[in-house]
Amino acid sequence: MSDKKSFVLDTNVLLHNAECIECFADNSVVIPMAVIEELDKFKSQSNELGRNARQVIRHLDALRAQGNLRDGVPLTSGGELKIMSQTFPSADSELVEDIPDNRILLVAAVLHRAGERVIFVSKDINARLKADALGIEAQDFEKEKINFDELYTGYSDVEVSAEVIEAFFATNVLEGVDDLGRYPNEFLSLHSDNGERKTALARTVKPGTISHLSSKYEKIWNVQARNREQRMAIELLMDPDVQLVTLVGMAGTGKTLLALAAALQCTEKNGRYDSVLVSRPVVPLGKDIGYLPGDKDEKLAHWMQPIFDNLAFLLRPAPQMAGKKKKSTVTTQQRIDKLLKSNTLVLEALTYIRGRSIPRQYVIVDEAQNLTPHEVKTIISRAGEGTKMVLTGDPYQIDNPYLDASSNGLTYVAERMKVHQLHGHLTLKTSERSALAAIAAESL
Repeated sequence: MSDKKSFVLDTNVLLHNAECIECFADNSVVIPMAVIEELDKFKSQSNELGRNARQVIRHLDALRAQGNLRDGVPLTSGGELKIMSQTFPSADSELVEDIPDNRILLVAAVLHRAGERVIFVSKDINARLKADALGIEAQDFEKEKINFDELYTGYSDVEVSAEVIEAFFATNVLEGVDDLGRYPNEFLSLHSDNGERKTALARTVKPGTISHLSSKYEKIWNVQARNREQRMAIELLMDPDVQLVTLVGMAGTGKTLLALAAALQCTEKNGRYDSVLVSRPVVPLGKDIGYLPGDKDEKLAHWMQPIFDNLAFLLRPAPQMAGKKKKSTVTTQQRIDKLLKSNTLVLEALTYIRGRSIPRQYVIVDEAQNLTPHEVKTIISRAGEGTKMVLTGDPYQIDNPYLDASSNGLTYVAERMKVHQLHGHLTLKTSERSALAAIAAESL
């Protein structure tokens, strides 16, 4: 019996990754005619789904030069691709409704009954359940998935000898500790292994070399870290050599607040960047926001309210001290408006980022867990000279129906980029928003 398999692809797989056709090695890739019909409905859209639909259609059209798509054409991966049509069955079939999902599943069922080893690939859980009920093996598209349970956290607790800790405090950089620090910019919480209460917080410069955290970053924009994870995050957010930062954490851990504080510090006080660009995905990415009233900025205000909440906290007037002059009459909203009018702070929809080149900006993409790996790649590739990118999000709160904690763009980037010197990642676990928020995040 042949080891080759027939992978029947659902529409959502092609819309998720336009290059997935070449991801199945030397096996057979089958695209049902119903999928082609659904791609046709998406191709005119101006968002990421439309672009992927058009790319897939162009790819299929180019493959026609290799032969007849019905009979099968060779792929560069070594396999072959077929477009298969199937007449809908009689009423005694398990698939009787003439709907796209069932017409796609019918192709898989016909191949299965013909004795082929069929695997139905879909991002839709319900479609996979229906396939399983028909006795057809079903899978999610796995190429861009990581094991979320083993996601790189960005730091480690390590036991070392008291002598190593003493040597570390005696120098700015400690070299030759080859068993410490697996990845660049990984943080280490060093503990003495002899029962003494000697501890140190270190950052991996490169594997085998650790350094102290910078004293310059103890406080940024009047914000101070409330726990060690936040202190580590500040180090990454402020370091100009770390050009890409990913922050993962549940609600209230301070991801967005710290990113905005670092961005304002680096732009307004240090002059390192020309402006701060903040964006959040409109779920699904690129959905038309024209139904909201007003111009672009007024429409975005609905989606950017969490950003304004954090800005209001950061830009609130300082408490008046006894004996000081009368407090300023400038309100928090006026401070925010000033940043917006001067273009020091720019709010942008991700819809408009594609095709841009963004130099010398501090870019924050909030709620990045709602982006696909391809969408995140598109965003990061917009970075011009001197730009820093920060992606924040909570993988447990995903609104995109075809993504989960293991397949979203934020965790994918965090895991894939951990070996690179210009990337830093941190998972924040402690909620600091309030006692109530912390209890809710952990218990509900």
